Amino acid sequence: MQWRINEDSLFAILLRSPWWISVGIACAMAAIALALLPEAYRIVGAVTGVPFLVIGGMAAWKQWQAPSSARVDRTLAAVRAMSWAEFSRVMEAAYRRDGYGVRAISGAADFEITKEGRTALVHCKRWKVARMGVDTLSELHTMKEARDAHECICVVAGEITDNARVFAARHRIKLVGGAELAKLLPGEGSGKKAS
Repeated sequence: MQWRINEDSLFAILLRSPWWISVGIACAMAAIALALLPEAYRIVGAVTGVPFLVIGGMAAWKQWQAPSSARVDRTLAAVRAMSWAEFSRVMEAAYRRDGYGVRAISGAADFEITKEGRTALVHCKRWKVARMGVDTLSELHTMKEARDAHECICVVAGEITDNARVFAARHRIKLVGGAELAKLLPGEGSGKKAS
């Protein structure tokens, strides 16, 4: 069974927020408990902030691992300069490096990737479009349903329209662009190729 956190839960929101917010909540809870609770319960009250410290640590680690905005810009410039043949090879190598089985397919998706019994369809042929809209995502979602895939991923180096973001969130389509694309392709924005 694969655990998935609800994207609207407090902890999911805090994981996406700056790390110091969670640490601040933990400190505030401890201060309030120490100031207001009877002496016998102060320590127990102060400890209730520990989950927020853990979330703050996780958020700090995640933010520390995120690529810089300069590296994101370099990666986007590098992939926009590639031909489809180059970009498809780079994407295939990136997913293989991450432990996926990769198979080229045709249709709304360009690759079918598998790992641990789960299948995802990846669309990346329109990575250079200036604005990704709903039409491409709708076709990808239809193909996912027809092939009974677990998820679908759309790779884009351009802007994603608000309607497309809403559609992707509603149908659980993972959008890979910007920082996520830079993490997937670490050698493209660093001036040296990843092995």
